[in-house]
Amino acid sequence: MNSQAKRPLIALVSAVPGAIPPAEAAFAHEFPSAVVWNILDDRLLVEADARGGVTPELTERMSRLIRHAVTEGAQGILLTCSMYGPVAHKLAAEVGVPLFAADDAAFAAAVTGVYSSVLLISPAAGPLVDSVDRLRAAAIDAGVEVEVTGAVADGAAAAARSGDVELLASILHSTVGAQSGSFDAVVLGQYSISPAASRLAKLTGLPVIAGPQKSALALLASLDGDHS
Repeated sequence: MNSQAKRPLIALVSAVPGAIPPAEAAFAHEFPSAVVWNILDDRLLVEADARGGVTPELTERMSRLIRHAVTEGAQGILLTCSMYGPVAHKLAAEVGVPLFAADDAAFAAAVTGVYSSVLLISPAAGPLVDSVDRLRAAAIDAGVEVEVTGAVADGAAAAARSGDVELLASILHSTVGAQSGSFDAVVLGQYSISPAASRLAKLTGLPVIAGPQKSALALLASLDGDHS
């Protein structure tokens, strides 16, 4: 068996192409021994928006992608689109390999009881509402009290698409500074803005929790670091 064959195969199942580079970068940094396999269906999000949400048909479509990953040897799976997180939760017990929704690891890190107040930043209002609701639910499920404040970072989406990490970090920093009150940590709500996490942490002096990085670490831990 060659060295490539000994490395764990991790499937990233994505609904938008833009989520792939941040996830790949996070694995390269946090779990470099992983072999990353991208599975993309770039109609999943478009059709969910057109149908008013994730329908049973779309749930089954994502389920088939997850099962395909398992059948073809994936030892861990990460869904990079938060909208399809419930599908991951539904299948997690039956697929036989670690399976994480996009925000599972990040939200778990935010509700450990270490932080009493967090700021969740999103590049758009729609995703922000959804992310805030799910983070608050995660806190309730964990039995901890965390005050969650949400904020939209205007211009962050365009900066992320351009690949200008310094500009993105500056926009996120300004968003943090525009909020009243103080926070113990910042949570980045979408994968697209996660490349600025480390830079934002330096600018704010606060812990910055980002989904791709936390997910890579969670998958590494789930596989017991045997291949690190």
